[in-house]
Amino acid sequence: MRLLTVLLFLFNLGVQAQAQPNIIIVMPDDMGYGDIGATGNPVIRTPNLDLFSKESAEMTNFYVSPVCSPTRACLMTGRYNYRTRCIDTFKGRSMMDPEEVTVAESLKKAGYTTGIFGKWHLGDNYPLRPQDQGFDEVLIHRGGGLAQPSEPIENAKRYTDPILFHNGEQVQTKGYCTDVYFDAAIEFMESAKKEGKPFFAYIPPNAPHGPYHDVPEKELAYYQSIDLSAVLGKGNNAKHRDTVARVFAMVENIDQNMGKLNRYLKESDQFDNTLVLFFTDNGPNSMRYVGPFQGMKTRVHEGGIRTMFYARWPEQLKAGFKNNRIAAHIDVAPTLLDIAGVRSENQDGRSLLPLLKGDEPSWPDRRLFLQSHRGNQPVEFHHFAVREQDWKLIRSTGFGLENPKGDNSFELYRISEDPGESKNLAAENPQKVAELKAAYSEWLKDVSSTRKNNYAPPRIIIGAPAELKSDLSIQDWRVSADSPGWGGKGKWMVTFANSGPYQVTISWEKAIGAREIILEIGDDRIKGQLGEGATKLVFPVVEAPSGDTSISVDIGDKQSIPRFVTFTKK
Repeated sequence: MRLLTVLLFLFNLGVQAQAQPNIIIVMPDDMGYGDIGATGNPVIRTPNLDLFSKESAEMTNFYVSPVCSPTRACLMTGRYNYRTRCIDTFKGRSMMDPEEVTVAESLKKAGYTTGIFGKWHLGDNYPLRPQDQGFDEVLIHRGGGLAQPSEPIENAKRYTDPILFHNGEQVQTKGYCTDVYFDAAIEFMESAKKEGKPFFAYIPPNAPHGPYHDVPEKELAYYQSIDLSAVLGKGNNAKHRDTVARVFAMVENIDQNMGKLNRYLKESDQFDNTLVLFFTDNGPNSMRYVGPFQGMKTRVHEGGIRTMFYARWPEQLKAGFKNNRIAAHIDVAPTLLDIAGVRSENQDGRSLLPLLKGDEPSWPDRRLFLQSHRGNQPVEFHHFAVREQDWKLIRSTGFGLENPKGDNSFELYRISEDPGESKNLAAENPQKVAELKAAYSEWLKDVSSTRKNNYAPPRIIIGAPAELKSDLSIQDWRVSADSPGWGGKGKWMVTFANSGPYQVTISWEKAIGAREIILEIGDDRIKGQLGEGATKLVFPVVEAPSGDTSISVDIGDKQSIPRFVTFTKK
């Protein structure tokens, strides 16, 4: 009898586990609200996404950050990125604090197997990598994208047959990058199915992020052959037309992969109990069609921060249902945890499940806050937006500046009636402006006090058993505030988990000539000689004390910065 009871308990436990829905997030990089037919684009070919939109419930007022890393931190944690130390997209400010609890970690505890396929952009080294933050299966590129300084030198900026990283190991793949990600994700889903486990698959392809030199050729030929004038906005010149054609080729490839994903879910009998979310990380990466809105990536006008949000879950959500309550990236993690039956803690977002189901719940009015600009910490009233259900206050002072310049006035829109932000009502409504400014200031004070030294960047840990070989790139080095772009000389803020010895290899993309190179670890200066025509300098044995320190390289000029400084624990 006791055996029968145990068997029944185990059977019921298995049924409950199977009842948990599979979860898939697809979030393309730099794709805009207007880049599918379902939102009114008259030239792009996205039949699978257009059908997906009809099969889904939709949040019609959904917001993300103006740029990618902040959105990714908000998505992973359900918290505003200013709480997570993820501030910018490069120079060591796109690293998320490892103490943050990710949705992958929470779903893993709830019995899910978890995988990421594409772009992480929240830290390339231990303990910041996705495999350190709750993901069981990892196939990603490093940094902010392929063709960026953190990619392996030998990848040579390829999107086709890219060199990626599978569970921390460098691998050569075959095919166009987006195809590779979706194929790997489907293989992961099939493996989870065979194991009888629900899965969480996060598919954030780096497409259609630039550069645009390597795009699907057949699709590119089509978009170069047609009239794109209806979607070009104000940039109707040959270069802009070519850029948009290349972006659309990448978007159509994403659409094809959505079709492939749909076929797999149906053929594997997982379609009905799989929640698939589709949205983008920010506005489009060029000025082009954005529906009734204005703006693009990096802007705080609607075109830069508003995206489509489709949720398809046939067993639970009504196809074609639309909800106009304001929502944002911070709401995704609470929603997924709600669906999985996991308690949410310390999150800024709310579960959208009641809204998606149309349950007409008690839903108090709220305010959403979106802000991003260059630098090490937010500056009050610099490049921000506050969104209420009816009103929106912005100060568009420029993402590329660490501090605003000039007298940039506040703009107020009754956004529910004026989604194109054509009529600034700030002068007519000073009380509403003051009210929203005060709410923003209170919010900024709150998120800025989340932890001690709230805006200090996380440290990379070198020599830990989980990563015995650490490639340091300029993606994560720290440079002076007045250094433009990636900077000419910087330092990596690190913690040595174990004292030396280490082998250190400094690598360049091409030879920089014979010269003395100095490796700096804290106050220690270790000299080496780079040979004429050489692209690598190896220090066979370097002693490094355990604990916090910095690493930099003195190369004699700022034009010959290395691609990687690699520490390998001996």
